[in-house]
Amino acid sequence: MAEQINNLTFAIIKPDAVRAGHTGKIIDRIIGGGFRIRALKMIQQSRAQAEGFYDVHRSKPFFAGLTEFMSSAPCVVMVLEKDGAVRAWRDLMGATDPAKADEGTIRKEFGASVGENATHGSDSDENAAIEIGYFFNRLEIV
Repeated sequence: MAEQINNLTFAIIKPDAVRAGHTGKIIDRIIGGGFRIRALKMIQQSRAQAEGFYDVHRSKPFFAGLTEFMSSAPCVVMVLEKDGAVRAWRDLMGATDPAKADEGTIRKEFGASVGENATHGSDSDENAAIEIGYFFNRLEIV
């Protein structure tokens, strides 16, 4: 996987979008955006698992609410492949705040707020590798 890291990113369809029935529509947008889905599974994180994943934000005021939300219902985790995957996925998602996201982005269409914004994406190639490894083993990435 290391030789392809610039072509892989990690994505989550968050609990709000799964609850609202948008999973299929978001996956369709991902495929339509030229991504190849290399791994995908629906999971229900425990609070401890969400805290581990978002540990980098532990000292921030939104940490408790974020980890409560991310462990509140199922979400879909994915490994996506495309040239320049991290940037391409972040562009397709749109701004963190759906109200500030560009028209045509996933967060503009499916996000409700900064906290419930439908999707997550890695912010760098290095973090993509870490985040992929948190949820997937090498045998699950095909």
